[in-house]
Amino acid sequence: MTKKAFLLLTLILCLSVALIVAGCAEKDGEEVVEEKEEIVIGAARSYTGPLAIQDVSCFGPVYRMWIDEVNERGGIYVEEYGKRLPVRLLKYDDTSDMNTMTNLLKKLIVEDEVDFLLAPISTAFLKAAAQICNEHNFLLIGAEGGAKELEPLMAEMPYFFSLLNYATQQAGPLVDMLAEHNIESAAIIYIEDQHGLEYKNDLVPLLEDAGIEVVFDKAIPMGVKDVSSIIEEAKSKNAKALLCCAYPDENFAVMDECIASDYNPDVILFGPGACFEVFYQIYGENSEGVMGWGAWNEKSSDKLKDLAERLIAHQGGERNMDWWGMAIYYAGLEALEQAIEKAGTLDHEKIKDILATEKFDTVVGELWFENGGVPAECYPGQVGQWQNGIFEVVAPNDKATNDPLIPKPKWQAKSE
Repeated sequence: MTKKAFLLLTLILCLSVALIVAGCAEKDGEEVVEEKEEIVIGAARSYTGPLAIQDVSCFGPVYRMWIDEVNERGGIYVEEYGKRLPVRLLKYDDTSDMNTMTNLLKKLIVEDEVDFLLAPISTAFLKAAAQICNEHNFLLIGAEGGAKELEPLMAEMPYFFSLLNYATQQAGPLVDMLAEHNIESAAIIYIEDQHGLEYKNDLVPLLEDAGIEVVFDKAIPMGVKDVSSIIEEAKSKNAKALLCCAYPDENFAVMDECIASDYNPDVILFGPGACFEVFYQIYGENSEGVMGWGAWNEKSSDKLKDLAERLIAHQGGERNMDWWGMAIYYAGLEALEQAIEKAGTLDHEKIKDILATEKFDTVVGELWFENGGVPAECYPGQVGQWQNGIFEVVAPNDKATNDPLIPKPKWQAKSE
């Protein structure tokens, strides 16, 4: 063999090897993709600290069950890989600290290179996470968090989708119900943060437009223990509705004081807190007639009855339920799964476009997003009320599972 022929043969062999090992080589006219064995979902969530209760009682039971269910059926089918891929959770504890959460979120995206993310806990954390994810063109579907301040973010951040209903969808149906039942006056207690201010600012003009006098609106600090003076003022002004827009600890303090002082308005609403099954477990008969934001229950539909039964069974028979968020959280995971299968890929841009334009068959019925948020008609309810141990949907009328109990019954016993 001549030297020239040898060099030519060597060049041909080198080119052949290069083509074989190339990651994007074509086979039978199709692109060959890198082998993949699982879908890794990252989470920077509050497993300790003051926000941890929400992972225990809100989104936590939902995503844990969904992951188990997905894996029981073999995973999520991704056409790009020609098979079902099981799901694995990679989670970090942000200790309920915002800075820790943002750093861990970046680590999950950049260093761990997870395929998808679960949302962090609280509206403030969700807002920060949405901005980070959008900078990385990384999909984020919300969970425990929702507020008016997120609305402009939805329009500006196409990779962020908000799930939970909030004052925009809830205040109107509540006020309509109060007006229908001739409630003439209301007192508002609100927590001194974005959540409390948002609900108060939505409720006051709606109540006034409906001819319902707002006898006062009072701010309370987080962690307040003594609310006796506020309850005495509401009692002295004979406010027919007490609307407490705070967090569970503060709401429970107000509930205890109402019972202790025998202040029994025709309507009393707490949000969040009353929507948890634990509220009924704590207060028993005194829960009767108490309202809260939400809402859904086993009577809402056959699909939601099945969801509740599965969630309870997955928690070993414990009725650890959130009758505000759990249904829509699960529906969001269903929408993500269906979008992945429809896209046939794990590419976030393609999945994002499907989420933004398609409708999905979920436990709450047909679900879709408009400008990154869920339209009011998709929710199974906006206001709930404890009646005979069930958190009934009482507003809006077309979603109600029972008529509202107004006036609420008198307290059955003093708090201990």
